[in-house]
Amino acid sequence: MWSSLIFEIFWMVLILSFFIPFIRANVQKSTREALIKQLEMKRKSRVITLIHRQESMSFFGLTFGRYINIEDSEEVLRAIKLTPVDMPIDIILHTPGGLVLAAEQIARALVRHKGKVTVFVPHYAMSGGTLIALAADEIVMDPNAVLGPLDPQIGSYPAPSILSVLEKKNINEIDDETLILADVAKKAIDQVRDFISCLLKEKVGEEKAKELAQTLSSGKWTHDYPITIETLKNMGLPVSDQMPEEVYQLMNLYKQAEQRRPSVQYIPAPYKSSEQNNKSLKF
Repeated sequence: MWSSLIFEIFWMVLILSFFIPFIRANVQKSTREALIKQLEMKRKSRVITLIHRQESMSFFGLTFGRYINIEDSEEVLRAIKLTPVDMPIDIILHTPGGLVLAAEQIARALVRHKGKVTVFVPHYAMSGGTLIALAADEIVMDPNAVLGPLDPQIGSYPAPSILSVLEKKNINEIDDETLILADVAKKAIDQVRDFISCLLKEKVGEEKAKELAQTLSSGKWTHDYPITIETLKNMGLPVSDQMPEEVYQLMNLYKQAEQRRPSVQYIPAPYKSSEQNNKSLKF
């Protein structure tokens, strides 16, 4: 009897362990949608999230990275198409980058949209994410958030670094594969530079747009170099640090699932300063 009961309990626990992740995911999805709707009503806009984090698979607990891909661009374009032409669009952007094609598609669609486009960057938007941010009428960043350079990557190498080989070695000493990569690298840099210039000329003027496009795509910095809000302001770009609290709340709902002991841990509650505490004691 007891062995039968234990056996049944074992199978119940096992079945629940399979379904709990689905239940948790559905609850979290509903909470995200409610918060997105709240932000839309507050700002009278269409809110689109493009958030890439390491995701966990439901059954096996495995993780895999996320990047801007064609599926992302299809969904964002669909969301823009469902939005009235004069309605503002707010994009919450958190990404390490991804396919240039997908990022350019999103950027072009945002530029064509007649309503105001605002991109919110709570933490970082690198590479292709930066390209999307440059398409916005306004970029809102956390004071500690960063964007990144836009030098194209050919395979695992930065395009400007491949081109530099042609300057340092005699062409007769360079193998055919490197020469082919250098040809592709030059085309990629030219294409990205021209596109950045096109995105920025209405914001900063044609000459300044060409200068910024050269800076961002030429390989002046490494591909993971953090471009701060101060640097962007000095470039003359429309940047603000007035981040709505709802954006931070939404990011908390996209946290990576814990698989092991967390690397970062703290008491998740705001603390008042001593000055605020003293004020609260006054009548």
